[in-house]
Amino acid sequence: MKIAVFPGDGIGPEVTREAVRVLEALGLPGLVLFEGDVGAAAYRKHGQPLPDETLNMAREADAVLFGAVGDSSCDGLERALRPEQAVLGLRAELGLFANLRPATLFPGLEEHSALRPEVARQIDLLIVRELNGDVYFGDKGQRRTEDGRREGWDIMSYAEDEVRRIAHTAFRAAQGRGKKLTSVDKANVLETSQLWRDVMIEVATDYPDVALDHLYVDNAAMQLVRAPGQFDVIVTGNLFGDILSDQASMCVGSIGLLPSASLGERQTAHGTFGLYEPIHGSAPDIAGQGKANPLAAILSAAMMLRHSFGREAEAERIEAAVGATVRDGIFGADLGGSASTEEIADAVLEQL
Repeated sequence: MKIAVFPGDGIGPEVTREAVRVLEALGLPGLVLFEGDVGAAAYRKHGQPLPDETLNMAREADAVLFGAVGDSSCDGLERALRPEQAVLGLRAELGLFANLRPATLFPGLEEHSALRPEVARQIDLLIVRELNGDVYFGDKGQRRTEDGRREGWDIMSYAEDEVRRIAHTAFRAAQGRGKKLTSVDKANVLETSQLWRDVMIEVATDYPDVALDHLYVDNAAMQLVRAPGQFDVIVTGNLFGDILSDQASMCVGSIGLLPSASLGERQTAHGTFGLYEPIHGSAPDIAGQGKANPLAAILSAAMMLRHSFGREAEAERIEAAVGATVRDGIFGADLGGSASTEEIADAVLEQL
């Protein structure tokens, strides 16, 4: 079981270290961990946010455990050298087109949600976000208009095959859950979204057991806080998925609680190759202070065991241990508590 560990920047190394402790505590046979540099840490050491040696490590691994990237001191660099290009580059180079972001309210966190407790208790959904298209990967730049004004431009586009493959991923995910899929777009304004909706409807004929409905993204954002229990699986594009999944994190209490899996079509001897990371950023303002919540990173490790290694029992053990830790009120600063990063992980290990 070869796992490439890329801690990255800010709080990335802190939370990743605790996720690795949990993995090692399971005593998995044949577990091999090797570490690489990404983000600002890689730029300072190698002159690139995603060095060739790091990319090769990822290609040789069965899965990647990723921390976070981002450093404000690199904001003045040309875009290709900024830390964020590491994760974008890994997604593109490794063909990771499907991002799975589950959002479930753990019992004991009802009072910590931005929603009323009776509303927050409804949350049990999965956001499937397309990762390789949209404005994030479209042509972009800055230019001068004829009258001398500066103008920025970004191209949003999807080809039908890109929409079709994420549609199949989302429909299959819905088959394994509540058999309801909500496709989010802006088809009343954007031609890209009209194509998205058309292809979703076409693919739906292959999944007669799944109920498909459609929401415009502004309405979806409203419904997510009004009545989140109506959602089972949400599928959407790169930009909308980025925004909605961060919104979902505050509905369950903290962005420090949400894991994610980025999957493609590559298969290893164990399962589907994937990159696993907490959805939070590098949070440089609290880096090195022991204030970071490691639960999203630990839950990302659980997703890795499930999707890339087929180890459902171990994944469920980790998730149960996290749930018990939350019920015991072991909270960090993000949830109004005083437990350190290490102390939260210690509690999870004790539950294991």
